[in-house]
Amino acid sequence: MDLNTADATDQLLGAGDIPPVHEVNADGASPFLLTSDHYGRILPHALGDLGVAESELTRHIAWDIGIAGVAERLAKMLDAHLIAQRYSRLVIDCNRSPGVASSIPVISEATAIPRNEGITEGERAARRREIFEPYHRRIDAVIDRRLHDTRPTVLVSLHSFTPVYAGVARPWHIAALYNRDTVLPQLLLKHLRAEADLVVGDNEPYAVSDLSDYTIPVHGEARGLVNTGIEIRQDLITDQSGQQQWAERLARIFAEIELELQAELLV
Repeated sequence: MDLNTADATDQLLGAGDIPPVHEVNADGASPFLLTSDHYGRILPHALGDLGVAESELTRHIAWDIGIAGVAERLAKMLDAHLIAQRYSRLVIDCNRSPGVASSIPVISEATAIPRNEGITEGERAARRREIFEPYHRRIDAVIDRRLHDTRPTVLVSLHSFTPVYAGVARPWHIAALYNRDTVLPQLLLKHLRAEADLVVGDNEPYAVSDLSDYTIPVHGEARGLVNTGIEIRQDLITDQSGQQQWAERLARIFAEIELELQAELLV
């Protein structure tokens, strides 16, 4: 199907809906380029509440709780460009390849998403065309421009995770996630482990893969960028104080890592 000629009846976003892409500090001088795939939990007006209770739409199944506040603060502290996605992952998950079951989930954990059941290919295409693609096109365009200008570019994909999953408590405060490229993750792990108060996950509770992720494989690995994913436990960043503290900690650590990358001629 040609996504550029989709039937107008499959239009998703209307005049009352905001654009999917949110940016902070687009002129930032830092080599770090920050992304946040699950920054927001907005729903397009045309989809109503997806048939889901409001109490469910504030849970982690709809977005990465707390990461927006950390990402915004970190971008400003590092003078880094942040590209984030405002719509709920329940509409379309911008860190999944389109077409996989988890891209537009009909169930998330134990919660059914009735409005995602039995949708037409036209509806799927509209969600890709109007939310997923603008976000990833923007990341592509920014990387293209930075590479054209020979600007050092290090991709950092920011996420948060739930403190308990399937009844099992997760001990990690923060984790570095990666797949093929281990340069930045190993530096990050070294610095995080030097912080005496942290339990640090090494590809835990998640690991990056071509099947389970999109942003790092496509924008990091395929473009040859030094990259890492970061997961912060959500109970640590639910309020502004926690978000500020974690942004300050990461800004300090990334400033040190930047010097190490420079020494290795990687930025």
